[in-house]
Amino acid sequence: MKFKALSILLIFISLFFTACEKKEKNDNKTIDETPKFVKNNKFTMNTIDKAQINISIEDDKILLENSDNKIVLLNFFATWCPPCKAEIPSLVKLQETYKNDIIVVGLLLEDYKTDEEILNFAQSFDINYTITNSSRTFDFAKALGGIKAIPTLYILDKEGNTFKKITGLAPAEMLDIDIKKLLER
Repeated sequence: MKFKALSILLIFISLFFTACEKKEKNDNKTIDETPKFVKNNKFTMNTIDKAQINISIEDDKILLENSDNKIVLLNFFATWCPPCKAEIPSLVKLQETYKNDIIVVGLLLEDYKTDEEILNFAQSFDINYTITNSSRTFDFAKALGGIKAIPTLYILDKEGNTFKKITGLAPAEMLDIDIKKLLER
């Protein structure tokens, strides 16, 4: 009797796990993994130098106001994040090397930091690009579908199209190659 009860229990358990398993049919179709943005939103964010930047999402484009037909690098980061800190020298060098062709914007995803604290952080890393310190940065990140890990870098072409989204530390050589590709377009 115990054997029969145990057999029935095992059958039900296997059926339960089989039924709960998510099966995906591929049929060799391309799956679009492009992030879906919340459309037609405008974000005004304060910078650590008491200015403001305006970024809007229009259709599937991310548009930085006054970007003057330049490539835009949007870097989501935090001051406590070791990979974020490791990426800063590459971004500083890119901003310096391609100063007429790109705009780098550091988008701080960290609460309760004063502009003075972030300014000191920026000076300690010789940061030569704009950094936001605004609660609207969190809203902007959410509108992009959320930032799952930092650093996250969006490389936008001159028209505001997402050329590449990189999660994690981006190698300087790869960023340099990507910028050169976009400049050749």
